[in-house]
Amino acid sequence: MSLDLVTFGLAFIIIFLGALTQSLIGFGLAVVASPLLYLVDPSLVPAPVIIMGFSISLMTLFRERNALEFNGLQYALLGRIPGGLLGASLLLFAPQAVLGLAIATIVALAVLLSLLKFSIPVNRRSLFAAGIVSGIFGNIAAIGGPPLAILLSGKDAKQFRAALSAFFIFSSTIALLILALAGLLTTYHFYISLLLLPAVLFGYLVAGRLVGQIDKNKTRSMTLILCSVSALVLATKSFIELWVSL
Repeated sequence: MSLDLVTFGLAFIIIFLGALTQSLIGFGLAVVASPLLYLVDPSLVPAPVIIMGFSISLMTLFRERNALEFNGLQYALLGRIPGGLLGASLLLFAPQAVLGLAIATIVALAVLLSLLKFSIPVNRRSLFAAGIVSGIFGNIAAIGGPPLAILLSGKDAKQFRAALSAFFIFSSTIALLILALAGLLTTYHFYISLLLLPAVLFGYLVAGRLVGQIDKNKTRSMTLILCSVSALVLATKSFIELWVSL
């Protein structure tokens, strides 16, 4: 199994856009990349996206390390375990078209939740619940950021990026362990991730020059539009595949 040059080029551009988004606003690599990568090549979701999400989180946390406050995030990480097991179970038994619809739905929900203004108290229960939802979404589509991002949205921008990056580093490790135990993580995934890693680094470096210089609201709006379009395209493709298979 390998990627042809055109597929690799598309994947590289998609990962660059995702890494750029996450470096700027604290999350978004998977929200941007997962539906588009699934259209390009389903084998790129979720394992390679999780691996590359881990990489960009390490870089972002290094940049924002002075703003890190890890208080309470352990409860969210505990929630990732049962959520991740459920997500991996769905990956094992659901047909590809159903997974495509699931990913499109998760992205649509992420966009909707990002548009709504919630005021949820940050405590052990809410962090654990966010961790469960993050685990389900993360192991199906590598999109584990939105539940926790909504909960922590009241934090300062640097604290927000630092807290999410720390969470992603640990939660990605949990997700990869669960995928490995389920037989859904192979050397091919690490090989592809290594080839695409320069796209992550490029996105991070470009974002480093843009942080504090661009309009965060415009970046957020463009990200949500891109996610909405990609989710719609993936949902349509998956629905047609399901219809044909009936």
